[in-house]
Amino acid sequence: MRGNHTQTKFILLGITESPRAQTPLFVLFLLIYIVTLVGNVGIITLVRVSPSLHTPMYFFLTQFAFTDICYSTVISPRMLADLLSEDKTISFTACMMQFFTFAFFAAIECHLLAMMAYDRHVAICQPLLYVTIISSRVCWQLVASSYLLSFLSAIIYTWCVFGGSFCGPNHIDHFFCDVSPLLKLVCSDTHSSEMIIFAFVTINVVSAVVVTLLSYISIIRTVLRMCSAQSRARAFHTCASHLMVVSLFFGTAFFMYLQPSSSHRSLDKVVSIIYTVVTPMLNPFIYSLRNKEVKGALIKCRRRLFNHRQLR
Repeated sequence: MRGNHTQTKFILLGITESPRAQTPLFVLFLLIYIVTLVGNVGIITLVRVSPSLHTPMYFFLTQFAFTDICYSTVISPRMLADLLSEDKTISFTACMMQFFTFAFFAAIECHLLAMMAYDRHVAICQPLLYVTIISSRVCWQLVASSYLLSFLSAIIYTWCVFGGSFCGPNHIDHFFCDVSPLLKLVCSDTHSSEMIIFAFVTINVVSAVVVTLLSYISIIRTVLRMCSAQSRARAFHTCASHLMVVSLFFGTAFFMYLQPSSSHRSLDKVVSIIYTVVTPMLNPFIYSLRNKEVKGALIKCRRRLFNHRQLR
């Protein structure tokens, strides 16, 4: 997969070159990473121990939380280490593996968001058929197919980027190995690679967005036909948290990857921080704070824990 290259290592320029800013940024991003891990592990644990949450909706949510953990872990530990280290070199193989795993989990997130939208569509528009359409077997099949498609896409992305010749500068103007800064270092013609990457990103991102949009158009039509104002409010409230996550993830993805590489600018680092570091931290809170079922399950768990301590 390495292609005809001469570089054996790269140097990540990081978020900032200011020594004064590095320590405060390290503390900030370390706290964000810890909150990300605690929040997403908390969601997974809560769903597993709460029988009321053993539904397809929360099955997909636990898969999403697991992906957020992996997605963030691919980026954050290396970024934190570089903020405190003078040596920011990364080997060719390590850079390639970071890029591959990041692309893999990012693609999975796209598919999971589409699955969660489809799940809400069936629950609201076809409630009588929900158990039949979104069965446990179907859930596992959807997740397995997502992992397979994401794995194949990540291999293609990685081959397109690292299959070229790296014979010039080795400074990556970013805090992780991403598409645009890496392609700028390739000596050979990258036009065909960029077109292939653009096509596959479009397939993964745009197809997920289309499924999500069609699902919510159908949901809105169904909700507006409901006679009860309370039923309409409950349906919209159920979908609100998912729409917030979709907007954050796909909004930044469109900005970063569905534009020509020549138009990328310094703002890209800020946007990259939002979808690689901040969004995985926010997702558990968006789903828990705006979801009555999750809050109810959390209250029950606290009561059980409190009663257990009293008995002891």
